Parts: sequence; C-alpha cells; structure tokens
Amino acid sequence: MRIWCLTTSPDNFARTAELGWTVQGIKSRRQRTAEQIQPGDKVVYYITKHVAFGATAEVTSEYFEDHEPIWESKPGEDYPWRFHISPEVAITDPERWVPAEDLYEELEFVKRWPEQNWKLAFQGNIREWPEADYKVVKAALEEQAS
Repeated sequence: MRIWCLTTSPDNFARTAELGWTVQGIKSRRQRTAEQIQPGDKVVYYITKHVAFGATAEVTSEYFEDHEPIWESKPGEDYPWRFHISPEVAITDPERWVPAEDLYEELEFVKRWPEQNWKLAFQGNIREWPEADYKVVKAALEEQAS
C-alpha cells in the first residue's frame, strides 16, 4: 500500500464529491505517477485556497485513460489518468475541513521544507506520502466528521 497526497482546488474536490467519490483523475503530465497507483493505495485530499484536508479515499482500480472533461485547471488539461476510488472519510462542507496548519507540525513530509515554507510541500498535483502522515490526517478527519 502506498499513500498519495492529491492537491486539488475546491471546485475539483466538489466535482469528485458530485461523482459520489467513485473516480479521481490526475494531470496529463503525471502518467508515470498514475502507473504507480494501485488498488489498495490511499489518497489524502489537500484543498488549495482553504489550505485544508477534506477527505481520504482508497484506490479500487488500476489507472486508465479517459478524456471526458470533469476536473479543470488550465485550458486543455483534462486529467486523463484516472482510477476508481472508494471514500473512507469525506467532508464536503468547507467549514468543517481540517486546516493543514493544525496538523503540519505532526506531518513528516512537510519537514523537508523550512518551517516558514511548509506550504511548499503541497505544490503540484500528486505526490507519494508517508503512511504516518495519512494516519494523522485520517484521524483528524474522522474526529471532525463525528
């Protein structure tokens, strides 16, 4: 099992929720990453602008290619590398998302950057993450959802 942290906009997070947490796409330049994502892997959702975590999900399929427009960022980007997911904890109300600032001191991954620049850990679309960080975020989301 591998853990993936997906950085997404509030709009794209909402699109995944509208699809019932059944599928997730990643950017076209991330095919090499998509090839590594396997059923049983976990995805942590980091939401830009809110600097918060909103969900965790389990990957339930191999990746596949699909160009149906769902998620968007820049013109022409259609997030073609997709995989099926199943939600673990999903909070759709932005007021209830878990602020990353509340957790960053507990997260191993962000320690690669100087403390004042910890938000740089969330630049880019998707990256592999330590399992311990997934557990911290999932526990905080579960607490918030209850």
